[in-house]
Amino acid sequence: MRAIYRITGTDADSFLQGLITTDIKGLNNGLIYTALLTPQGKYLADFFLLRDDQGILLDVAASHAAGLIQRLNMYRLRADVVISETGVTLARGTGPAPAGALLDPRHPDMGWRVYSDGSDRAAQDDDGTDWDAIRVAHCIPETGIELTPDSYILEAGFERLNGVDFRKGCYVGQEVTARMKHKTELRKGLATVRVNGAAEPGTNITAEGKPVGVLYTQSGGQGIAYLRFDRAQGVMQAGGATVTYDAA
Repeated sequence: MRAIYRITGTDADSFLQGLITTDIKGLNNGLIYTALLTPQGKYLADFFLLRDDQGILLDVAASHAAGLIQRLNMYRLRADVVISETGVTLARGTGPAPAGALLDPRHPDMGWRVYSDGSDRAAQDDDGTDWDAIRVAHCIPETGIELTPDSYILEAGFERLNGVDFRKGCYVGQEVTARMKHKTELRKGLATVRVNGAAEPGTNITAEGKPVGVLYTQSGGQGIAYLRFDRAQGVMQAGGATVTYDAA
């Protein structure tokens, strides 16, 4: 489920620019994917933004909507910014795109998204896409599953998902994110692994009794896992499943 808000006011662009991980100027080209972080650089929420004729639409998982809007209002202070609920609905798919469809900026295989005022019923139909299969194949994290309050967005792959911009300037959590970017390599992060057997999402992965990470979404013999890369070698265990990782 998604919750869609509209942000209006003369300061809307500058307000968001100082908070989000991507450049607000990207709205000139369509839909952008972005996140709000804590000052310590940890994940709070990921969401989409797009401009319409009334302001800027914000599309976020319903589970994270209240917390995100509360945090945005905390930052609003005296800025001329109004955040309001809408009746806008979302449809998405990977088949033929209806009128007004916008490409998902995370990956071409994630298809399109259409925002409607509710009058166009056809645009609200789901085309039956197996989203988990696509996410697993391309290691695309989901709000509340792979993306948790302990997440760092670079470990979650936001750079390849077009969810962070290192040229835009300051935003909340930017210093920590920039330091991680300039490390020689990340020691932990999300990766697609091979899975043989069954394990609940959130099952710990071990190797020779040592903790390696956590297994999350699975589909078609693969899964998304958060791994300590230095320990992710050979055959690993996750509940009743075995897990293997091939480093790129």
